[in-house]
Amino acid sequence: MDRECAQLLPPVCAVLGDSRQLVADDTFLEKFLDWFKTLTETESSLHLLQENPCLTELITCVLKLKDPSSSTLSFILRLTGIFTASESCFQYLQQRELLNSLFGEEGPLSSALWEEASVRSGWVQGVHTMTQHQSAIHFLCNCGAIDVIFTLQGDPSLFVASAANRLLVHILTFSLQSFQTKPVNIKDCDWPICAQKLIPHLEESLKSSSASRIKQSLKLLTSVFGCCHDLWTEVLWSQLSEPITYLLENEPFNAGNSLVDLFLSMARSPVFSCPECSLWKSASYALEHLNPAQAGCLSAGILKLQECPQAVRMQALSVLLQPMDCVLKAASQPLEYPGLLNNSLSDSATIETLLSCRSSCASLLCQTLAHLEELLYLTYMPVNLPHIPLLKSVVTVLQFGTGLATPASSLGSKISRILIGCFRVQRSALDILGAFSHWESHSVFMGSVSDILLAYLKSPDTSPTVLKKSFQATLKWLVRLSEAPSSRDYWLQTEQFFRDLFLVLQKRLCSHCWEIRDSALEFLTLLVKHLREKEEFRQVLVSSEVPKFTEDLLEDPESYVRASAVLAMGQLSFLTHLNSKIPSTENGNGKEVKKKSIVAQLQEILVTDSEGFPRRAVISVFIDWLRDGHTDVLKDTEQFVSSVLQVVNCDLDWEVKAGGLELAEVFSAKTLGRVGLAGCPYVSVVSAATRSTQLNESLQIFYRVKLFEFLFGALCDCDRPVAQKACSILIALKAELCDENSLKEGLSAEHSFPEAHGIAWLEKTLRRWSSCAEPCPIGIANEAGSQNPNDILLVLRTIDLEGLNKSLNRSSDHIENSPQSLLQDILATVGTLEENEADCY
Repeated sequence: MDRECAQLLPPVCAVLGDSRQLVADDTFLEKFLDWFKTLTETESSLHLLQENPCLTELITCVLKLKDPSSSTLSFILRLTGIFTASESCFQYLQQRELLNSLFGEEGPLSSALWEEASVRSGWVQGVHTMTQHQSAIHFLCNCGAIDVIFTLQGDPSLFVASAANRLLVHILTFSLQSFQTKPVNIKDCDWPICAQKLIPHLEESLKSSSASRIKQSLKLLTSVFGCCHDLWTEVLWSQLSEPITYLLENEPFNAGNSLVDLFLSMARSPVFSCPECSLWKSASYALEHLNPAQAGCLSAGILKLQECPQAVRMQALSVLLQPMDCVLKAASQPLEYPGLLNNSLSDSATIETLLSCRSSCASLLCQTLAHLEELLYLTYMPVNLPHIPLLKSVVTVLQFGTGLATPASSLGSKISRILIGCFRVQRSALDILGAFSHWESHSVFMGSVSDILLAYLKSPDTSPTVLKKSFQATLKWLVRLSEAPSSRDYWLQTEQFFRDLFLVLQKRLCSHCWEIRDSALEFLTLLVKHLREKEEFRQVLVSSEVPKFTEDLLEDPESYVRASAVLAMGQLSFLTHLNSKIPSTENGNGKEVKKKSIVAQLQEILVTDSEGFPRRAVISVFIDWLRDGHTDVLKDTEQFVSSVLQVVNCDLDWEVKAGGLELAEVFSAKTLGRVGLAGCPYVSVVSAATRSTQLNESLQIFYRVKLFEFLFGALCDCDRPVAQKACSILIALKAELCDENSLKEGLSAEHSFPEAHGIAWLEKTLRRWSSCAEPCPIGIANEAGSQNPNDILLVLRTIDLEGLNKSLNRSSDHIENSPQSLLQDILATVGTLEENEADCY
């Protein structure tokens, strides 16, 4: 603790310990606690108390108050917990008989303030922080605190109950952490006293008739098995498996979700990986007796495990596939798709009942589809999914959703009525349909998959959100198929799909709903980005009306759509076929007028569009063009960059400016690489003369595009992200351009290097540059009167970029958040409370 804070601490403690003085804001107390947490991480807690006796006096004073405020008492409980996390400090306060008065029966437990949830919460948090050593554990057992924590498990405040549960987990695992060998059983071995109290309590809770007690105990066990993988956990399970089995047999539904969490937590522990472990018998029993939703969650978790008995794994797979099997059999199918499962489970009637009800049908299918999608994305799956029948069942769900499936039973008719217009299920099914692209081949796609995707893309009943999912699934399949080895037969089969797709896309680009237009543009952008190198794809796209409709949307009334159109045109412009077919239009006199190029159109949007989204999109496109070597940019890169930076420099949107800075960064890196200045480990060291030539060449380029004028201006920008980005770019350029030798060769002898300057000096220099109508000779460095390459280099060398970078990366409230400021604020607010409360209006 520094000297200023040590001087302020006694009056602050006096204020906090005086019931007549009220602290205006409880956040002060929270910050006070955070400060002491930080202090105790770097300093001895005992040393802090001994050097600052006012802290011990504060604790004593609050305990003597007849009617302390609940916030102050909660604060003292938590503060004491922070100090007593150190065993030496624990002993120090124990000798002064303060801990019993805080955490024992003599403390808040017997006062009226215990009715306040904040006090109970403070007590639990204080105890949790304190229990970092065995002395604290023994203290809790001896003072009756363990029984209090048991009671708080059922506290009406969920925050307190949850905190009490976490505390019991911590006490149990901490007290048993020294047990590295497997004891015989709980009763015979020399387990700690607190564990001997806690485990019978868990056993009793699991056998109770209270659903809340059962769930709290199961949650506690889930946390224990999840965070601790020591051998004693196996003994703990052997002791508690009987009441848990009883729960499965008699009340599986009430505690079903908690049981699922418990079994999966245990199954992930290496302690229970043995196939003969009794856990797997319980898990198998749970798969049979839990309701389908709960059993589905357990099945999905089991199927992700690397270590699991094969019989349990196959049982879990059957349980998870059961709903999809019922859907597949509910529709008329060809003979090659009889179903997903060979033998129906005994509980199929329950599944059919749930699928017959509108609310349960949607929930069950959405959950099942989500679980299966997760499994499809696993890089390694311990069990083989029946991909083709499963894909067919997903397609069947989608066919039911759009009325294309033919029901084969009364169940099928009910499912059809439920799923038509059920967007939740349609979205989930389209998600997993896209996931199948990682597994299946082109021949599978050209069957029912392409048909159902086109059906959803064409249907006027498809909602905007479902249409977006349809586009995403289509994109995944097309991108995946494009990565496979191409053949003539492949393209002949796919060509017609693309033609149909672009016809649909043209229609969607003209939709009255802006969300649909936006989704179509987003799909087109990504499709072109991934497939633009495919000659056959380019030919089909250019022969359609999609590029024309996309260009028209640059003038859409919705800014989101205009931004998406900009991004789409940015990708379409890479197609040389398109650039050579820019149509001409007729003016009023009947003369042909060539339309503006794509570059000119986007530059006009950057200048004139009143909304930020399209302008940001333009900058994003220009960055991609410069990075990827777009033909229109390569014609005159310097003119292109200069014109863009000039416009961006006047833009008030900080994200546009940040994009401009990224453009400048890409340009500078490419320029330095082209002239040979960019660092490369494989390039031999160049001579001083060669480096000087390279330096001058790059500086001349930067001077012509006014790069440094833009970067220095951005460094002075009031938006922190802009200034930070500019500073990082300038630091990188300074490292390349401003070594001592090159600087001395580039400047005349009479120039000396001045002291580093800050933003005020830079702003003054920029104003002088902007006011200079004619170039001037290089003046004194402090004046930097003209803007030419050598003066720019001198300013770059002079400005204190490292200091500015440190300042910019520091939080804007670093002064207000300092401990000294916090203590001053506490003292300042106390004196103004009465005045503020009196003048309410």
